Amino acid sequence: MSAAMAAKRGAISLTGITRIFAGTIPAVDHIGLEIHPGEFFTLLGPSGCGKTTLLRMIAGFETPDAGQIVISGREMQGVPAHKRAVNTVFQSYALFPHLNVEQNIGFGLKMQGVKAAARKKRVDAIMELMQIGPFATRAAAQLSGGQRQRVALARALVNEPEVVLLDEPLSALDAKLRAELQIELLRMQKRLGMTFVFVTHDQHEALVMSDRIAVMSKGRIQQVGPVLDVYEKPKNVFVAEFLGLSNIWAFEPVSAHEARTAIGVLNIGETLAGPGMAMIRPEKIWLYSDSAFAAGRPNMFLGKICEAIYMGASTQYRIELHCGEFVTAYDTNNQAAERSWRPGEAVAVELKPENIMLVEA
Repeated sequence: MSAAMAAKRGAISLTGITRIFAGTIPAVDHIGLEIHPGEFFTLLGPSGCGKTTLLRMIAGFETPDAGQIVISGREMQGVPAHKRAVNTVFQSYALFPHLNVEQNIGFGLKMQGVKAAARKKRVDAIMELMQIGPFATRAAAQLSGGQRQRVALARALVNEPEVVLLDEPLSALDAKLRAELQIELLRMQKRLGMTFVFVTHDQHEALVMSDRIAVMSKGRIQQVGPVLDVYEKPKNVFVAEFLGLSNIWAFEPVSAHEARTAIGVLNIGETLAGPGMAMIRPEKIWLYSDSAFAAGRPNMFLGKICEAIYMGASTQYRIELHCGEFVTAYDTNNQAAERSWRPGEAVAVELKPENIMLVEA
């Protein structure tokens, strides 16, 4: 393999990808995207946004109505799924029920004509990596959900593909196992250095696992970028509301850094060029006793706790301000004797200017 080809191994380039259903409905609408070699890239969005359809086109199970797909520097037009250097892990795992674990994992190698001794060596190595060696002779039906998920991943990885596509493979697992496998899958991806393209509608899963995220809605990409950028600086209202909770208000500028909103005049760190939308995340809101309220202090408001939801690591509060508007705030439970606010208590709420972001409608 040339140095140029090696540099492109696992890279995915999508240009103008479009898929039309029922003659007129664009499931995927002119998507352009560059996925870098060796990164964990996530397609995030609600059901029906087109993320799975896009994944299936990369895999070769669907054919685009327009556009170009390039994998590892090779154009994929007319290349069937089984000839692409891509393996897919489905939500259902799709294991062969008549084969045991070892046979399931080695099936693809057998179809490629890999000799038995070499096949066994590679299967044993991947089973050790996935910690499923003790289950080698078990039938698929005798495995737990977590074990089946590991077998499906092992089967995808043993062929040493350039790209691994994962279609919500953790969604059927219980919360504890899901959290454990999120970290395990991420560590494994970094260790192997393969390109992973992951589809999910779970915002937490996307934040935990991804190098970069593409947030999708109605067949289009709303924003793409590193996890921190997309979360901290959402491009528009859809991204801000889908990726975490947000407090969002329309505003009219009063000056270059002051805006009139439904909760009052806000001092905003960014320069205001005209009317727009302002957003602040709940965890960026500061809460104090009402006795700490300072009249005239920018972005400080009085209110009362309407709802307190204990969430373990944090507590979520819904607060009614004196103006009648509501805000949502998080307070981290980081002390043994944590100070908590009860419904009905008066509080002072502060929105620091540097934490308020401008977003598109």
